[in-house]
Amino acid sequence: MYEKILVPTDGSETAENAVEHALDLAEKYGAEVHALYVVDVDSMSLSLGAEQVDRLQQGQFDEMEEVKAKAEEATGYVADRARAHGLKTVEHIAGGQPHGVVAEYAEDHDIDLVVMGSHGRSGVKRALLGSVTERTLRSTHVPVLVVDVRDEEE
Repeated sequence: MYEKILVPTDGSETAENAVEHALDLAEKYGAEVHALYVVDVDSMSLSLGAEQVDRLQQGQFDEMEEVKAKAEEATGYVADRARAHGLKTVEHIAGGQPHGVVAEYAEDHDIDLVVMGSHGRSGVKRALLGSVTERTLRSTHVPVLVVDVRDEEE
């Protein structure tokens, strides 16, 4: 049923909770695990020049050591956990709008399932902050399993 499972990660505790669910499914189905970190170009563009934003959108992170290190740490966590379970892994770092990049990656790599964490915000917080998970749900035709961090805290 699932041959390739995508885990978008930002290195947060919420994303790490989703990793465990993804690995459980990957083990059961013998699926390959894809770890994806998206540098949010929109949020970075306020502090960067147009040339640097263009480089980010093209996936050129070599000159941005701090961003690259954070991304590699986040995808590395997923890959290390997957390898510990004997699973094949793929790590990828991209720049753009997170929900769009996740949807595009899922389509381009024939992903069968996306597993994402969610803070479960509602009301004003959700309206102000938006939701990458919700936007991803609306942007892809690939099934998305949403792991609500509130369930993990109980």
